[in-house]
Amino acid sequence: MPGGASVKSIRPRAPARRARSCKVFAYFSRPRSRPVQIRGSGAKLQTTRSSTVRAAVIPTAIPPREAPYMSDETPEIAAALAQPMPLEPELDEARKELVALINRITGGRDGTVETPVAGLQVYCISKPDRPKHAFATPALGLIAQGSKRIIMGDDIYVYDPMHYLVTSVDLPVCGQVRLTSDNEPYLGLRLELALDEIGELIGDEKLPAKANAPASRGMYVNRIAMPVLEPVLRLLRLVENPEDVPIMAPLIKREIMYRLLVNGEGARLRQIALQDSHTQRIAKAISALRINYAQSLRVEDMARAVHMSVSSFHHHFKAVTAMSPLQYQKQLRLQEARRQMLVTGIDVASAAHSVGYESPSQFAREYGRMFGAPPLRDKQRWLSEAGNDAMGAASMEAA
Repeated sequence: MPGGASVKSIRPRAPARRARSCKVFAYFSRPRSRPVQIRGSGAKLQTTRSSTVRAAVIPTAIPPREAPYMSDETPEIAAALAQPMPLEPELDEARKELVALINRITGGRDGTVETPVAGLQVYCISKPDRPKHAFATPALGLIAQGSKRIIMGDDIYVYDPMHYLVTSVDLPVCGQVRLTSDNEPYLGLRLELALDEIGELIGDEKLPAKANAPASRGMYVNRIAMPVLEPVLRLLRLVENPEDVPIMAPLIKREIMYRLLVNGEGARLRQIALQDSHTQRIAKAISALRINYAQSLRVEDMARAVHMSVSSFHHHFKAVTAMSPLQYQKQLRLQEARRQMLVTGIDVASAAHSVGYESPSQFAREYGRMFGAPPLRDKQRWLSEAGNDAMGAASMEAA
C-alpha cells in the first residue's frame, strides 16, 4: 500500500449494508486536509490514505442493473457530487480552457466527436443520462465539467474535474455521467492508451517496475496535476490546427503516457505493460476470453495458458477485474447479446444462442438481473429512447 498506510477493516451490519456503504462514502467524500480513498469488496471496507480527494472506490452489494442505480443514492452523495471542491488557480484556469476547447469542438451539441487526433474523443451531454453498460478499454478519461460514476464488479468509482481515470485492461462496467449543480453539460474526453507504446516507453526511460508485484485493479482514479493536464490541453489544441497533428500528436501522446507512468498510481500502469508480470498475464487471459466468450469456460485451461496455478489465477484475476472469470464471462456474454439485439435486430433466442447460452430461460433471467428488464422489454425501451437509433443506444463512453 502506498506510503505504508495502515488499513482499517469495518464490518457493516448485515441489514444495513447498502445504507452503511453510502454513509461511509458520503463521510469520506467531504473536503479534508488529509484525503482518503475508500476501497473494498464484499462485507469489508478498507480505508487508505492516498492523493485522491473526492474520488472514491466503495464496495457495493447492488447487482449492476441500470434501473435502480439512482434510487440507491443518498442526499449526502448527491450533494457531494453536485458541489465539487475548488481547484487551485492554475488548475482551474486550465480546466476553463478545457471546457472552452471541448465546447468549440462539439459545437455545444450533444454527442461524441472523433477528433483528427487518432484515439481522442470528446463528449458533450446536456441532459440527465441513464446508467449504461459497456466495456471499458485501455484509456485515459478526463472530465472538464460534471462528474461520473462507474461500477466495476464490487467497486464504485466516482471522479470529476479534479481527477482522471485510467483503464489499463478491458473491463465490463456500468457508468453514468452527472451534470453540474447548475445543470451545465457534462464535458469530457477519452484518449486511448497503446500498451505496446507504454512498454516501449518503460524500456526507453528505464522506469522501475517489478515483474513479481501483486496484480492490482485494472482501473484507478488519481488526482489531476498540471504535468498531466498541460499536455492534454496541447493535444486538444491540435484539433483546431489539423496540419500539426501528424508530427505533434505522437510526441504529445508519448509525453502524456510518460506523465501517467510517473504520476501517483502510475506503478499500476507500468505493471500492465511489463513483460510476464501478473497483471500482464491476466490481461492476456482477458484478451483470449473476449475472443472465445461464447465457448464453455475452463478456468484450468485459462490458468495453464498464462502459466499460473488455478488458485493464483483466480486471485490475480479478481484483483485486476473485481470479479471472477465466470462473472466476467457472464457480463461479456450479456453485453454482447444486447449489442447484437440493438444493432443487428436479431431476436432474443438467436442472441442468447450466439453468445453461448443453451437455455433461453436462463439467459432471460440473467439478462433481467443485469439490465433491470427482460430482453424484449429492454430492447423496446432502448429503441424508443434512442429514437430508433440502435447504434446510438448501444454505444457508451466508458471512460
